[in-house]
Amino acid sequence: QHSTAQPDWAFMEAFVKQKERLQIGELMNKLSSQAVDLLIANGGLKEREWGEFLIGNLFTIKIGKSIDGNKVDRKTGKTAYITRKESHNGLDGFIDDNSELLNIDYPVITIGNETAEPFVQNYPFFTGTKVNILKAKSEISLSALQFIATSLRMHKSKYSYSFTINSTRLKQQKILLPIDQSGDPDWQFMEAFMKKIEQDKIKTLLSYYNKATIFAERNGTERNGTERNGTERNGTEYYNIKWKPFKISDVCEINSGQDIYERERVAGNTPYITATANNNGIGYFVDNMNATLERDCISVNRNGSVGYAFYHPYAALYGNDTRKLRPKYQSKYVSLFITTCILKQKEKYGYGYKMGTDRLKKQKILLPVNPQGEIHFEWIENAMMAKELNQIIQLIHYFDNKQQ
Repeated sequence: QHSTAQPDWAFMEAFVKQKERLQIGELMNKLSSQAVDLLIANGGLKEREWGEFLIGNLFTIKIGKSIDGNKVDRKTGKTAYITRKESHNGLDGFIDDNSELLNIDYPVITIGNETAEPFVQNYPFFTGTKVNILKAKSEISLSALQFIATSLRMHKSKYSYSFTINSTRLKQQKILLPIDQSGDPDWQFMEAFMKKIEQDKIKTLLSYYNKATIFAERNGTERNGTERNGTERNGTEYYNIKWKPFKISDVCEINSGQDIYERERVAGNTPYITATANNNGIGYFVDNMNATLERDCISVNRNGSVGYAFYHPYAALYGNDTRKLRPKYQSKYVSLFITTCILKQKEKYGYGYKMGTDRLKKQKILLPVNPQGEIHFEWIENAMMAKELNQIIQLIHYFDNKQQ
């Protein structure tokens, strides 16, 4: 018998639209969180007064202890197991263990030594190895702790596997916080701000952004991208800034890579940087190990796609067709800026004129300078943060309209 059934086009359309809405919602949440981090990092919250505070003056710090591996049962456990993971709030599953190692004094901030990623924990938990636990010396609300965790996250880039964020360094770490009239941390403001973000993250964010002219003021432009002297710069901030050539060797330590030949390569999870122009320079993911392993470095192709440069905030291995540049000033935004400056020079290199170590050391790039003639790292960071925030806000507007 011939069937009269027809595909349910309306259901399929509604199903795909629903999935799209969910994906857009997740993406907007992620973008909003990034933008909030940038606003806090740059102090662009209204026109607040800010002060520097030592973590050691605000928190007591203790080191977490590892749990017996035989007791780590992530399938049937009921108590959170916090490790050095950089995602999911540090949660690496749930375990059963009634030992004295249970942390019941919460809320606290946890930070893994190698990852330097801070998370707020508001429930009993066990820790993995090398996890710092920060307990406030005075009563601080959960929302204010979230604010501090965001401020701490801004310093993550200067730590690495060879320079871990141990308890001694944590005590000396300085963070910027809004202050009250007495010069003390303004806990009430931090709590109110974070609660308002929680209530309506996107709308509040956009509202703050519209008032946060501090970004434009710090970088020397009006909100429409026009300089105060009337010169158009297509939205790029160059007001009252002088530029000066510097050798790449002035700003970066330059090291050779080390080849992992095809016959040696073992498939794994560690990025192996090669002389490709694609995928941020990642040629393979391997399980090999050698002395080039490092994070927060810039790779420059000396061979293959000569002159291409990429910034790697993650731990990676570097092949010998690349050069590994370790920036002397550790900052994600400065590294991205330097990467772009190097990339602008790639046209003069090629297969017959490779970008080797000696040429890299002598290669000059233009960088902004302060009145003393030194590289203006603060200006670079502020300019790059403002640029990133602008792009994030545009994406939020786009997805907000699409969702509506």
